Amino acid sequence: MFIEERHEKIMEQIRKEGRVTVKELSNFFSVTEDCVRKDLKALEKEGQLKRTYGGAVLSRDYPLRRDVIDRREVNGEKKEAIAAEALLLIRENETIFLDISTTNIRLARLLVQWNKRLVVVSNMMDILQILSASREITAVGTGGTVVQTVNGFLGAEAISFIEHYSFDRAFLGTCGLDITDGTVTTLGAEDGMTKKAVLKSSRHNYLVMENDKFYFNDSYKFAHLDEIDGIITNQLPDGATMQALEVAGVTLFAGQS
Repeated sequence: MFIEERHEKIMEQIRKEGRVTVKELSNFFSVTEDCVRKDLKALEKEGQLKRTYGGAVLSRDYPLRRDVIDRREVNGEKKEAIAAEALLLIRENETIFLDISTTNIRLARLLVQWNKRLVVVSNMMDILQILSASREITAVGTGGTVVQTVNGFLGAEAISFIEHYSFDRAFLGTCGLDITDGTVTTLGAEDGMTKKAVLKSSRHNYLVMENDKFYFNDSYKFAHLDEIDGIITNQLPDGATMQALEVAGVTLFAGQS
Protein backbone atom coordinates (compact mmCIF):
# COMPACT_ATOMS: atom_id res chain seq x y z
CA MET A 1 0.00 0.00 0.00
CA PHE A 2 1.33 3.44 -0.94
CA ILE A 3 1.89 6.05 1.78
CA GLU A 4 -0.88 8.26 0.36
CA GLU A 5 -3.36 5.38 0.52
CA ARG A 6 -2.36 4.63 4.10
CA HIS A 7 -2.87 8.28 5.03
CA GLU A 8 -6.33 8.26 3.46
CA LYS A 9 -7.26 5.13 5.43
CA ILE A 10 -5.98 6.69 8.65
CA MET A 11 -8.11 9.79 8.11
CA GLU A 12 -11.17 7.67 7.25
CA GLN A 13 -10.78 5.84 10.54
CA ILE A 14 -10.20 8.96 12.64
CA ARG A 15 -13.24 10.71 11.15
CA LYS A 16 -15.32 7.65 11.93
CA GLU A 17 -14.07 6.98 15.47
CA GLY A 18 -12.72 10.38 16.51
CA ARG A 19 -9.34 8.86 17.34
CA VAL A 20 -6.80 6.19 16.35
CA THR A 21 -4.03 4.41 18.22
CA VAL A 22 -0.56 3.58 17.00
CA LYS A 23 -0.91 -0.07 17.99
CA GLU A 24 -4.21 -0.57 16.16
CA LEU A 25 -2.90 1.07 12.99
CA SER A 26 0.31 -0.96 13.14
CA ASN A 27 -1.69 -4.19 13.24
CA PHE A 28 -4.15 -3.04 10.58
CA PHE A 29 -1.49 -2.03 8.05
CA SER A 30 1.05 -4.72 9.08
CA VAL A 31 3.76 -2.09 9.49
CA THR A 32 5.94 -1.09 12.43
CA GLU A 33 4.74 1.33 15.09
CA ASP A 34 7.58 3.68 14.10
CA CYS A 35 6.16 3.73 10.57
CA VAL A 36 2.72 4.66 11.92
CA ARG A 37 4.20 7.43 14.06
CA LYS A 38 5.84 8.91 10.94
CA ASP A 39 2.46 8.79 9.17
CA LEU A 40 0.78 10.58 12.06
CA LYS A 41 3.55 13.17 12.22
CA ALA A 42 3.14 13.90 8.51
CA LEU A 43 -0.65 14.21 8.83
CA GLU A 44 -0.25 16.51 11.83
CA LYS A 45 2.03 18.80 9.80
CA GLU A 46 -0.76 19.00 7.22
CA GLY A 47 -3.17 20.07 9.97
CA GLN A 48 -5.42 17.03 9.56
CA LEU A 49 -4.96 15.54 13.03
CA LYS A 50 -3.29 16.09 16.38
CA ARG A 51 -0.99 13.49 17.85
CA THR A 52 -1.76 12.38 21.40
CA TYR A 53 -0.47 9.87 23.92
CA GLY A 54 -0.32 6.59 21.96
CA GLY A 55 -2.23 7.79 18.91
CA ALA A 56 -3.99 10.77 17.38
CA VAL A 57 -7.29 12.65 17.36
CA LEU A 58 -8.97 14.99 14.91
CA SER A 59 -7.39 18.39 14.51
CA ARG A 60 -9.09 21.23 16.38
CA ASP A 61 -9.82 22.69 12.96
CA TYR A 62 -12.18 19.79 12.22
CA PRO A 63 -15.79 21.08 12.54
CA LEU A 64 -17.21 20.09 15.93
CA ARG A 65 -20.26 21.26 17.88
CA ARG A 66 -18.82 23.68 20.41
CA ASP A 67 -21.74 25.77 21.66
CA VAL A 68 -23.31 24.26 24.78
CA ILE A 69 -26.79 25.20 23.59
CA ASP A 70 -26.19 23.06 20.48
CA ARG A 71 -25.03 20.05 22.50
CA ARG A 72 -27.81 19.66 25.07
CA GLU A 73 -29.32 16.59 23.39
CA VAL A 74 -26.14 15.11 21.90
CA ASN A 75 -25.03 11.74 23.41
CA GLY A 76 -27.96 11.79 25.81
CA GLU A 77 -27.59 8.20 27.07
CA LYS A 78 -23.91 8.67 27.80
CA LYS A 79 -24.56 11.86 29.74
CA GLU A 80 -27.35 10.23 31.74
CA ALA A 81 -24.96 7.43 32.75
CA ILE A 82 -22.29 9.92 33.81
CA ALA A 83 -24.79 12.00 35.79
CA ALA A 84 -26.09 8.91 37.60
CA GLU A 85 -22.53 7.96 38.57
CA ALA A 86 -21.80 11.49 39.78
CA LEU A 87 -24.91 11.46 41.99
CA LEU A 88 -23.45 8.55 43.98
CA LEU A 89 -20.57 10.77 45.14
CA ILE A 90 -22.77 13.49 46.66
CA ARG A 91 -23.79 13.49 50.33
CA GLU A 92 -26.74 15.24 51.96
CA ASN A 93 -26.06 18.72 53.39
CA GLU A 94 -23.01 19.27 51.17
CA THR A 95 -22.28 22.43 49.24
CA ILE A 96 -21.46 21.56 45.64
CA PHE A 97 -20.65 23.43 42.44
CA LEU A 98 -22.08 22.47 39.06
CA ASP A 99 -20.07 23.95 36.23
CA ILE A 100 -21.37 24.82 32.77
CA SER A 101 -21.91 21.38 31.25
CA THR A 102 -24.70 19.59 29.41
CA THR A 103 -23.99 16.55 31.60
CA ASN A 104 -24.46 18.70 34.72
CA ILE A 105 -27.91 19.67 33.41
CA ARG A 106 -28.84 16.01 33.77
CA LEU A 107 -27.17 15.81 37.18
CA ALA A 108 -29.29 18.77 38.32
CA ARG A 109 -32.46 16.89 37.31
CA LEU A 110 -31.31 13.86 39.31
CA LEU A 111 -30.64 16.05 42.36
CA VAL A 112 -34.19 17.40 42.22
CA GLN A 113 -35.54 13.82 42.11
CA TRP A 114 -33.19 12.79 44.96
CA ASN A 115 -34.78 15.53 47.06
CA LYS A 116 -32.06 15.90 49.72
CA ARG A 117 -30.87 19.05 51.46
CA LEU A 118 -28.03 20.62 49.50
CA VAL A 119 -26.56 23.97 48.60
CA VAL A 120 -25.83 23.97 44.88
CA VAL A 121 -23.92 26.84 43.30
CA SER A 122 -23.80 27.11 39.52
CA ASN A 123 -22.89 29.54 36.78
CA MET A 124 -25.27 27.92 34.25
CA MET A 125 -28.80 29.25 33.95
CA ASP A 126 -30.26 25.93 32.70
CA ILE A 127 -29.08 24.28 35.91
CA LEU A 128 -30.38 27.02 38.19
CA GLN A 129 -33.80 26.88 36.55
CA ILE A 130 -34.02 23.11 37.09
CA LEU A 131 -32.91 23.34 40.73
CA SER A 132 -35.49 26.02 41.50
CA ALA A 133 -38.17 23.30 41.40
CA SER A 134 -36.80 21.71 44.61
CA ARG A 135 -37.75 22.91 48.10
CA GLU A 136 -34.82 21.01 49.64
CA ILE A 137 -32.07 22.49 47.44
CA THR A 138 -30.76 25.99 47.97
CA ALA A 139 -29.78 27.06 44.47
CA VAL A 140 -27.25 29.89 44.18
CA GLY A 141 -26.25 31.61 40.95
CA THR A 142 -22.83 33.21 40.61
CA GLY A 143 -23.99 36.16 38.56
CA GLY A 144 -21.60 37.84 36.17
CA THR A 145 -21.46 38.40 32.44
CA VAL A 146 -23.92 36.25 30.48
CA VAL A 147 -22.33 34.36 27.60
CA GLN A 148 -25.07 33.28 25.21
CA THR A 149 -23.26 30.29 23.69
CA VAL A 150 -23.10 28.58 27.11
CA ASN A 151 -26.22 30.16 28.64
CA GLY A 152 -24.23 30.97 31.72
CA PHE A 153 -22.02 33.41 33.63
CA LEU A 154 -18.29 33.78 33.02
CA GLY A 155 -15.62 36.34 33.79
CA ALA A 156 -14.42 38.54 36.64
CA GLU A 157 -17.73 38.93 38.51
CA ALA A 158 -18.44 35.20 38.48
CA ILE A 159 -14.88 34.48 39.61
CA SER A 160 -15.10 36.99 42.47
CA PHE A 161 -18.32 35.35 43.69
CA ILE A 162 -16.86 31.83 43.50
CA GLU A 163 -13.77 32.85 45.48
CA HIS A 164 -15.98 33.63 48.51
CA TYR A 165 -17.34 30.06 48.66
CA SER A 166 -15.99 26.76 49.94
CA PHE A 167 -17.36 23.72 48.09
CA ASP A 168 -17.33 20.12 49.27
CA ARG A 169 -17.36 18.92 45.65
CA ALA A 170 -17.20 20.48 42.22
CA PHE A 171 -18.27 18.84 38.96
CA LEU A 172 -16.57 20.43 35.99
CA GLY A 173 -17.07 20.11 32.26
CA THR A 174 -14.11 19.90 29.89
CA CYS A 175 -13.40 19.83 26.17
CA GLY A 176 -10.84 17.09 26.75
CA LEU A 177 -7.50 16.00 28.16
CA ASP A 178 -3.96 16.18 26.87
CA ILE A 179 -2.47 13.05 28.42
CA THR A 180 0.94 13.87 26.96
CA ASP A 181 1.44 16.71 29.46
CA GLY A 182 -1.35 15.92 31.95
CA THR A 183 -3.45 19.00 31.30
CA VAL A 184 -7.21 19.55 31.21
CA THR A 185 -8.56 21.88 28.54
CA THR A 186 -11.50 24.01 27.55
CA LEU A 187 -12.38 26.26 24.64
CA GLY A 188 -11.45 29.73 25.89
CA ALA A 189 -9.77 31.82 28.57
CA GLU A 190 -12.96 33.18 30.21
CA ASP A 191 -14.34 29.69 30.81
CA GLY A 192 -10.90 28.42 31.82
CA MET A 193 -10.27 31.18 34.39
CA THR A 194 -13.72 30.61 35.90
CA LYS A 195 -13.01 26.88 36.21
CA LYS A 196 -9.66 27.65 37.86
CA ALA A 197 -11.46 29.64 40.54
CA VAL A 198 -13.78 26.69 41.19
CA LEU A 199 -10.83 24.29 41.52
CA LYS A 200 -9.23 26.49 44.17
CA SER A 201 -12.48 26.75 46.15
CA SER A 202 -13.38 23.05 46.21
CA ARG A 203 -12.13 20.18 48.39
CA HIS A 204 -12.88 17.48 45.80
CA ASN A 205 -12.83 18.11 42.06
CA TYR A 206 -14.35 15.85 39.41
CA LEU A 207 -14.47 16.06 35.63
CA VAL A 208 -17.72 14.94 33.99
CA MET A 209 -16.92 13.91 30.41
CA GLU A 210 -17.79 11.45 27.69
CA ASN A 211 -15.24 8.81 26.76
CA ASP A 212 -14.21 10.43 23.46
CA LYS A 213 -12.85 13.45 25.33
CA PHE A 214 -9.95 11.32 26.55
CA TYR A 215 -8.68 11.66 22.99
CA PHE A 216 -9.31 15.33 22.26
CA ASN A 217 -8.04 18.54 23.75
CA ASP A 218 -8.80 22.19 23.13
CA SER A 219 -6.99 25.51 23.22
CA TYR A 220 -7.01 26.64 26.88
CA LYS A 221 -5.36 24.63 29.67
CA PHE A 222 -7.19 25.32 32.92
CA ALA A 223 -5.93 22.52 35.17
CA HIS A 224 -3.37 19.79 35.63
CA LEU A 225 -4.41 16.24 36.44
CA ASP A 226 -2.88 16.51 39.92
CA GLU A 227 -5.66 19.03 40.73
CA ILE A 228 -8.36 16.51 39.78
CA ASP A 229 -9.61 13.84 42.20
CA GLY A 230 -11.69 11.86 39.73
CA ILE A 231 -13.04 11.59 36.22
CA ILE A 232 -16.63 10.46 35.76
CA THR A 233 -17.25 9.02 32.31
CA ASN A 234 -19.48 6.57 30.47
CA GLN A 235 -16.77 4.12 29.43
CA LEU A 236 -13.18 3.46 30.53
CA PRO A 237 -10.45 4.62 28.13
CA ASP A 238 -7.69 2.46 26.64
CA GLY A 239 -5.04 0.84 28.84
CA ALA A 240 -2.30 3.41 28.18
CA THR A 241 -4.57 6.29 29.15
CA MET A 242 -5.77 4.46 32.27
CA GLN A 243 -2.16 3.88 33.31
CA ALA A 244 -1.29 7.55 32.84
CA LEU A 245 -4.29 8.59 34.95
CA GLU A 246 -3.36 6.10 37.67
CA VAL A 247 0.15 7.54 37.82
CA ALA A 248 -1.40 11.01 38.15
CA GLY A 249 -3.56 9.80 41.07
CA VAL A 250 -6.88 10.30 39.28
CA THR A 251 -9.73 7.90 40.11
CA LEU A 252 -11.96 6.77 37.26
CA PHE A 253 -15.72 6.33 37.68
CA ALA A 254 -17.56 4.77 34.73
CA GLY A 255 -21.35 4.71 34.47
CA GLN A 256 -23.16 2.24 32.23
CA SER A 257 -24.60 3.85 29.09
